[in-house]
Amino acid sequence: MEKIMRRILKSDLMKVVAVAAFMWVMYMLLEGCCGGGEYGLAMGVVAGVAGGKHVGGEPLTLELSREASPDLLRNEIDDRIVKIRPMATPIDQISRHAGSRRSGSMVVEYYSVDTKGVTTTLESDSTAITSWGKSQGALLKTANDSIFEPTETLMVPDVMATTKEGATETLVLYVVAKDTTGISVIAVNNTTSRGSSVPELKAGTVLVRMGRAAAELDVQTPQFEALPTKKSNNCQIFKAQVEQSTYHKIANKEVGWGFSDQEEAAITDMRRGMEKNFLFGSCCTLTDPVKNTEIMLTGGIWHQAGKECTYTKGALDMNRLIEISREAFTGNGGSSKKLLIGGTLLIEELNKLEHVKTVGATETMTRWGLDFTEIVTKFGRLYVMASEIFDQCGHPHDGMIIDPEYLTKYCHVPFRTERLDLRSSGQRNTEAIVITEASCLVLRYPEAHVRIVASAN
Repeated sequence: MEKIMRRILKSDLMKVVAVAAFMWVMYMLLEGCCGGGEYGLAMGVVAGVAGGKHVGGEPLTLELSREASPDLLRNEIDDRIVKIRPMATPIDQISRHAGSRRSGSMVVEYYSVDTKGVTTTLESDSTAITSWGKSQGALLKTANDSIFEPTETLMVPDVMATTKEGATETLVLYVVAKDTTGISVIAVNNTTSRGSSVPELKAGTVLVRMGRAAAELDVQTPQFEALPTKKSNNCQIFKAQVEQSTYHKIANKEVGWGFSDQEEAAITDMRRGMEKNFLFGSCCTLTDPVKNTEIMLTGGIWHQAGKECTYTKGALDMNRLIEISREAFTGNGGSSKKLLIGGTLLIEELNKLEHVKTVGATETMTRWGLDFTEIVTKFGRLYVMASEIFDQCGHPHDGMIIDPEYLTKYCHVPFRTERLDLRSSGQRNTEAIVITEASCLVLRYPEAHVRIVASAN
């Protein structure tokens, strides 16, 4: 019998069965003594004598490694830091690319000159003048007599005249004299049986100033001079400071984030603040009650613009856009190419418009390092760009049409960086720089710039 059992155990199959039976018996014993949960833990991560962790009874896997030592496996780290920047600061960008003028003082005084007015209206009905023989004239009292001088001609667009040939033309008048009571005129092209006659003109009638008409023997003509108007603005001292301790500098980092990156981030934030002051700042000088020092604040170009157009919020259409374009480019309008920079909701309304031949978004152009969408009208070209600065300052529906030819930047202290030696002075063990600029923006020709303001209704 013993020989038979030895022969059976010698076979490989029976060896496997015997081992399996032994393992099953051991499993049942452990299950009964320790419980299945504790046994499962023993087959995985096991605590060591000195507090370490061991794996027994199964292969080492990623899951077990993360459970036993979470920091052992290194995650893939992208060493390229994504530098999230808000939408560009277009006003500051344009002023830097266009160049600036050096100012020898923190207070900038500048002169701007506009053109003489060309239209006005009658304040009262015309008064007939019958003392000039066959030329029956009229005395006109206008809302702005100062724009007229003797020998000038003027047109009355809403009144038609009959020439001596019987043709119908727009009424044209000739200024004979001017005094405190008004301007005395005769008709150029309105003929009656008694000669030329100025028809009765009602209050509110529009008059347009035209060219002068001198006589053959005239050597002189009434003088014309234009004097510039003096205005002023304050330069504001903009600053940013960046510091990094020596130990932070030499410490190992997972990504390449150094002092130059900190400096770049500080400059970006500084320019965003400057953009807000350049647009919506209030020009004033105040005293800091804690430091007892004088602080000068710059005035924004939003308040310097000479024109303002409104539109109904949420109802901007093609007709209103054309009217705004006409206002921006006519009537002492300046250049034929201007910038339209506005809040995101204004740009959204512009994008919703159906473009036609008279107004159309044609292509994107790049200038001053910025991308603009070009809108072409019969009055001029608008280079459109959205600015989040308008949104942040409470003007998401508003915008501004700017003539870059008349946007000037003055710098009392040009943009510069200065290193501070705080270590030698015993203040802090850091590497530090201070970024400084003292500057302001001015609109030299206010009538060339337009504020676009949304109204509730």
